[in-house]
Amino acid sequence: MAKRPLIARTVSSLRNALEPRRNTGGRIALVPTMGALHRGHLALVAEARRRAKFVVVSIFVNPTQFAPNEDYGSYPRRFSTDIAELAKAKVDLVWAPSPAVMYPQSFATRIAPQGAALAGLEDKFRPHFFGGVATVVAKLFTQVSPDFALFGQKDYQQLRVVTQMAKDLDLAVKVLGLATVREKDGLALSSRNVYLSESERRAAPLLYRVLKAGAARIKSGEPIEMVIEEGRAEITRAGFALDYLEARHALTLAPVVSRRDGPIRLLVAAKIGKTRLIDNLAV
Repeated sequence: MAKRPLIARTVSSLRNALEPRRNTGGRIALVPTMGALHRGHLALVAEARRRAKFVVVSIFVNPTQFAPNEDYGSYPRRFSTDIAELAKAKVDLVWAPSPAVMYPQSFATRIAPQGAALAGLEDKFRPHFFGGVATVVAKLFTQVSPDFALFGQKDYQQLRVVTQMAKDLDLAVKVLGLATVREKDGLALSSRNVYLSESERRAAPLLYRVLKAGAARIKSGEPIEMVIEEGRAEITRAGFALDYLEARHALTLAPVVSRRDGPIRLLVAAKIGKTRLIDNLAV
C-alpha cells in the first residue's frame, strides 16, 4: 500500500511540516486544486515530482470564486479518494484547510486583479471569479512558499492572471502552465465533466474540434473574424449555449485581428445542459 501523505489543516501545522524541508534546501512544488482529482491533476503532480524533492497538493474548494447561483455546494468532493490517488502519486503533503482557516472571521483583504483578469472572457460571465482566485492563490503561495506552482492550461485566463499576480507582487515562485490533458475524443478533462449526461458527453468534444479546425484555418491564412464567426455558428447549431469563442493575444488576452498581432490563443466557453465547459488552444 502506498504511503499516505501528511495532511495539514492549519497554517501552523503546514509551516511546521515544511520547515525541515526548507532547512535542507530542497525544492518545494505546489499543485493547487479544488479536489475531485482527475488525470489532468495527476499529470501536474507527476511534473511537480520531476522538478522538486517535496510535493505539496492543496485541496480547497474556494467559496470566494463562486457566485451565489453557481455550484459551490454541489461541487464534487471526494477527499478520501483524492488522498488515495495522491498516495499512489507519492505526494508528500496535502494542504487541506477549511474555509474558516483560509478566511477567518477577521479576514479583510482581497486582491482585485486587472489586465488579463478584465479581458472580457470569463470575467464577463463570472465577474466575481478572478478576485476570488487571485486572493486564494496569493494566500496559498505565501502559506506554502513553493519554488514552483503548477497549473493546467485548460483554465487559460486563470493561468495568465495568476502568472501576472505572482510577478506583480514579487512572489518568489515560478508559475508553470502545463498542456491540457484530454480524453481520447479531445474533451478537456475537468472535475465538472461528471455533470454531463450520456448524450451531453457525446456532444461535448465538439468544442475541441471547433478550436482545432479554427486554429488550422487561421494558420493557413484565413481571416480570423470569418473563422471565429463560423465557429460560433457551429457551436450554437450543435445545441450549446455559447458564452464566447474568441481569438486573443496569448499573453495579454487582448483582441487580435490578424496573425501579425502576436501569438494567438483561441478560447471558448459554452454550456450544454446544465454544465458549463471551457477550453482553449494555441494557434
